[in-house]
Amino acid sequence: MKYYAGIGQDSHRFLSDDTEKKCIVAGLPFEGAPGLDADSDGDVVFHAICNAITSLTHVPILGGIAIDLCRNQGITDSRVFLEKALETLGDRKIGNVALTIEGHRPKFQKRADEIRQSVATALSIHLDQVGITFTSGDGLTSFGRGEGLMCFCILMLVDIEK
Repeated sequence: MKYYAGIGQDSHRFLSDDTEKKCIVAGLPFEGAPGLDADSDGDVVFHAICNAITSLTHVPILGGIAIDLCRNQGITDSRVFLEKALETLGDRKIGNVALTIEGHRPKFQKRADEIRQSVATALSIHLDQVGITFTSGDGLTSFGRGEGLMCFCILMLVDIEK
């Protein structure tokens, strides 16, 4: 077997508090924060996973495919972008994914298992293959001060040699 590690990151600022756009993280709506400033739903978790996959496959999902889907087909659901990214993996399987979200709001910890399950379902992997942590960074960054969200992702792929 061969193992490959990919890394991805994504971040977006929040829109103004009076926006009607929902805050979507890991495919789930969250109260307590406005939507994210992005052409799509701005889902930093699914975007960071897409970028981690791109770091392994060299196929630009967010910088290419997602732009076309957003602008030309009106598709703003980041789950669709993630599905396109997964198609680029071929026979390789995801061994595990580790995520860290930095932000002051919304509050994620109480929904950690729900977020992990949503990621596991989107990636067609088991819950125990998804790890997640949350931090405010003690307010040292704009994310920790509540101005937006950032997510880092490390993704391990397994290539079973034939």
